[in-house]
Parts: sequence; structure tokens; C-alpha cells
Amino acid sequence: MKTIASPAQGIFTAYQQGYIDLVGSRNVLSLLESQVLAFKALLSEIPYESEDYAYAPGKWTIKQLVGHLIDTERILCYRALCIARGEKASLPGFEEDEYVANASFNDRSLYDLGHEFGAVREATLLLFKYLNEAELDRVGTANNNPASARMLVFMIAGHHIHHERVLRERYVPELI
Repeated sequence: MKTIASPAQGIFTAYQQGYIDLVGSRNVLSLLESQVLAFKALLSEIPYESEDYAYAPGKWTIKQLVGHLIDTERILCYRALCIARGEKASLPGFEEDEYVANASFNDRSLYDLGHEFGAVREATLLLFKYLNEAELDRVGTANNNPASARMLVFMIAGHHIHHERVLRERYVPELI
């Protein structure tokens, strides 16, 4: 399988560094592939009657957390595509809490959201598997910060690691 080297320092913020560090030296494409099965298996362990569980008032439900992962991956992939293709315009940021509040994730089943996550991840893998080195290293602007497609694929994987940990540590122990 193709490997994508870690992004060079200076192309990302300290906030983004936290997600990139979660990936470490692992092959990011292999990690993205393995996350699909592990995450869908984790979701399948959650009882149907607990799908709308939130571990504290004001926190997202499990379905909202999964929806957030889907939305964020789509947005980061869009940014990567734009930047890889040479987009010069600054790409907008997004407010995650507003996106979740304006989505109807709680009206859907966790099974359906898990299926959508898998479809989005497949599209992510197809995009990044076929970007060449020049496309991966092209730098654009997203949310008023420099970004490259290389950095964004590591952000996607690290963002997933972070939220899967939250799910495993703060939600699942209460349910299973």
C-alpha cells in the first residue's frame, strides 16, 4: 500500500499538531482503513436504546458524535481536494457545534450513521491513495491557516482517534 510521509513542520498550527501527533509514525492510509472496521464494530456494541446517550448535559449524543466525524471528514477532504488542485481562495472554517445543532443526526439510526461513515471513509481513501507528492505538498489556506493535503489526511486520522477515544472512555463504559 502507498505510504504518505508525515507533513513538514510549519504547515500546521499547534492545535492541528495534536491530531497529527496521534497518528505518529503509522502508515496513515493503513490506519484510515483499519479505523473503519474497528469503529463500525464499536458502534455495533452499543445497545439500540442507548444510541441517544450523552455522558453529560450539553454534550453530544453518540449519534451526534458520529455525525460530527462524518461532517468533519467531508470538510477536511473537500479542503484537501481544493488545495491539491491548486485552489488559491481561502477556504472557510466551520463551527462544529452549530453544524451538529443544525443536523438531524438523532433522527437517524446508529447503524445508518455507521454505514455513512464507511462510505465517506471509502471516498477519503480513494482521494488520498491517488494524490501524487506534488498534490499532497501543495499549500493553500483553510480557516485562515496554511494547509496541505498531506497535513489534512493526518488530521482526518488523528481527529478520528481523538473522538473514538472519547467514545470509548466517556460513553461506552456506561453502556456496555
